[in-house]
Amino acid sequence: MKTPSDRLLDYLLQFGSLNQQQTELIRNSVQVKTLRKGEFFLQAGQVAREIGFITGGVFRVLYYDRAGNEVTRYFVEENQFIVDLNSYTNHLPTSEYIEALTDCELVIFSRRAMETLSQTILVWDAIIQKITAKALSDKVYKISLMMPGDARSRYEFFLEKFPNLANRVPLQYIASYIGITKSSLSRIRREMDR
Repeated sequence: MKTPSDRLLDYLLQFGSLNQQQTELIRNSVQVKTLRKGEFFLQAGQVAREIGFITGGVFRVLYYDRAGNEVTRYFVEENQFIVDLNSYTNHLPTSEYIEALTDCELVIFSRRAMETLSQTILVWDAIIQKITAKALSDKVYKISLMMPGDARSRYEFFLEKFPNLANRVPLQYIASYIGITKSSLSRIRREMDR
């Protein structure tokens, strides 16, 4: 059975080559962290100081709009990195929350570990750039395709793009993500089940 560090390395190797010495340095630079359902990886007002790679579980990124309504921006699941990039890069307080929707396991890079890896592994920055570019591209694609269309088509799109999340994420968070009310989503699901 693969360890969390093994799963991280399998992911990193999709974006560049690393020798055994480099992979051992990465293994020794990270720590495994668990969060229980409902706990936060990051809360509004905090400055992001670490980057997580999810090896188990689902997170949601949310914020509160001007009226005080909770809005789900997106979900992040296994084999993805999680961080508020603007907060982390610019040392600014975040306006978002990153909440564990299930019990979660992550491999954590501290800021110091990232700096050490950047200074020690020649290809590290290139690997991280490729991962960041892919993550941003995926996020823009999912958001841009989500917004047009009626409520039912947005929910169908959600099911198509996130087949593993529909049964792992509470209904009200899915409704918030696709921009409809929980009662509208319940009605759509009933109609689809007929």
